[in-house]
Amino acid sequence: MDDWIDYYDSTHTIYASRLHRDLHFQLIAKDIIGYISSPDAVVLDYACGEALSATKVAEACGTLYLAEPAPGVRGRLIARFAPNTKIRVRSLEDLRKMAEKSVDLAVMNSVAQYMTPAELDSAFVVIRRLLKPGGRLIVGDILRPEVGMIRDVVALLRFALTHGFLRDALIGLVSTALSDYRQLRARVGLQRYSEAEMIAKLAACGFTASRAHFNIGHNPWRMTFVARHAF
Repeated sequence: MDDWIDYYDSTHTIYASRLHRDLHFQLIAKDIIGYISSPDAVVLDYACGEALSATKVAEACGTLYLAEPAPGVRGRLIARFAPNTKIRVRSLEDLRKMAEKSVDLAVMNSVAQYMTPAELDSAFVVIRRLLKPGGRLIVGDILRPEVGMIRDVVALLRFALTHGFLRDALIGLVSTALSDYRQLRARVGLQRYSEAEMIAKLAACGFTASRAHFNIGHNPWRMTFVARHAF
């Protein structure tokens, strides 16, 4: 995961435009809010990235933990949300020091593809320790083995067409094809899981899980899973 952390901590071109970036985070925030069951809930966003719409999520819960591995991104999160007493920024290592059974909802969105299987297992174990007995883990944006990059392109173009940044999206796709992202993706690769594989992986880490009807974010060809403690 270190190579991907370095990439997202750099000046990257993963978003076609500022509008694309802002809409991306707004949609994710909206989907996360849909899983918050109480205004007093403690929510953990694991490897949250820039989390530009975290204020909206914080308004819907009691406390929001933003856990981010990239030090540069984490510094920006601290500066951006310092005035908001409901938002607390942590490193992934900090999560190991948090109180057991202290989180109602944990979200890991568009993260699993960047982690090795062993890294993902370790993350699941940490999150399971943090979750309350009735808590839930949402694992979103899982890439499927049978779905290739073309579907990602189509999903982006549909999203862009709907929200008015199609030209920027087309230019962005060309830029991405020539960027460090494409080279890194070719060299390191992205992890993919079938529905059965992800459910089994979660079960091996002490969860019972099922696939959600809708994926978090704009890509309908990726998967989201809802997991709970296996008793």
